[in-house]
Amino acid sequence: MTTRTETGGKAERLIESREDLLAVFARGEKPREAWRIGTEHEKFVYRCADHRAPSYDEPGGIRDVLNELVAYGWQPVIEKGNVIALTGPDGAVSLEPAGQLELSGAPREHLHQTCAEAARHLDQCKAVGEKLGVCFLGMGMWPDKARSDLPVMPKGRYTIMLNYMPKVGSLGLDMMLRTCTIQTNLDYESEADMARKFRVGLALQPLATALFANSPFTEGRPNGFLSFRSHIWSDTDPDRTGMLPFVFEDGFGYERYLDYALDVPMYFVYRDGIYHDVAGRSFRDFLDGRLAGFEGEKPRVSDFTDHLSTIFPEVRLKSFLEMRGADGGRWGKICALPALWVGLLYDDAALDAAWDEVKHWSLEGRQRLRDSVPALGLRAETPDGESLQQLGQRILAIAASGLNARARFNASGDNESGFLDPLREVLAAGRTPAERLLDLYNGEWAGDIDRIYAEQSF
Repeated sequence: MTTRTETGGKAERLIESREDLLAVFARGEKPREAWRIGTEHEKFVYRCADHRAPSYDEPGGIRDVLNELVAYGWQPVIEKGNVIALTGPDGAVSLEPAGQLELSGAPREHLHQTCAEAARHLDQCKAVGEKLGVCFLGMGMWPDKARSDLPVMPKGRYTIMLNYMPKVGSLGLDMMLRTCTIQTNLDYESEADMARKFRVGLALQPLATALFANSPFTEGRPNGFLSFRSHIWSDTDPDRTGMLPFVFEDGFGYERYLDYALDVPMYFVYRDGIYHDVAGRSFRDFLDGRLAGFEGEKPRVSDFTDHLSTIFPEVRLKSFLEMRGADGGRWGKICALPALWVGLLYDDAALDAAWDEVKHWSLEGRQRLRDSVPALGLRAETPDGESLQQLGQRILAIAASGLNARARFNASGDNESGFLDPLREVLAAGRTPAERLLDLYNGEWAGDIDRIYAEQSF
């Protein structure tokens, strides 16, 4: 979840017109040589000794983890006297609502840099963990924790969201407190290029969900899903989640996404270090100077970018595109997700080939696939009547061709396609990471969920 890295008030240009809002998307347009890769990954923090989730301010807790990371060159971001994020050359380290630790990586030219960045961050976390007695778990959902077992971090926006979520869905608190994801952020050249990438990314998010499905347990027992994290989004908040059918309509572009974003209710307005609760109110009223509590005040550009960060569809547009369908996981998966999407979306021939695979799907067929994949994974049936595993083998070959065409090599002469190997293994076996864990749980673990910590920690 996006964290502000500037918490002080400062003068900003006000939004005077609809064109000022559309300019936020247009400013994301970049020539091909300037396209970059941003990778975000979250992990659960737990006490190594007893697997308990530490609070923010206990000795050796989340605050101490952040403070110890400062020794590696990170700069603290303070909110009301609490360090709530870090910034540095490798991007930003931030806190999810229950203390999940996220790296929002810096924009990188190629996947070798992306993977090296993730390795540096994980090495730093493990070094800090050894000092403080904390460890890090790579899963899509806490496998054994109830909501009541988890702390809440001292961030103003989370207080507002935790209060609002139960009013609009039954699983929003689970999304905030009990899940982790891997996400990839990518650039576009033009409005038309954005639309092409958005459509392919949205249609194929169910494949990413299956390949990365890694949340089959709730409170120590199988929950009937392979990606319960993905299922959670189906009952979080219908106003701000979903597959966005309008993306596939003729003429889709910035204007249509803006209309959608303006119809999503607000959460907050940030002023002078304080998050003001306006949950459920309209950004359109804010534009007109009629927002309750802020009457006569026009929004700033940062208010709109804040608002965009509180919208949670499967693919999200800000000044770049975010691919959001994957569960959290361990090391190889952090590199594999950007490899999948860079291979498909950053090469024209690959993008065309991927679109050819899905462009004829109906809205109903896309939605059926999205609805079925959390429980069925690679066994889910595509609108063409084949398994997602079968489609996935062709899509992965397209992604590999796109990465090969990019011809970005490391010092050993390897191109980027090797980062797809963890996904090749999943497709070859026809079994998701979650199914492998279920086999262990029902087999050699004999139902002992504590064994997952040794299996899935970094």
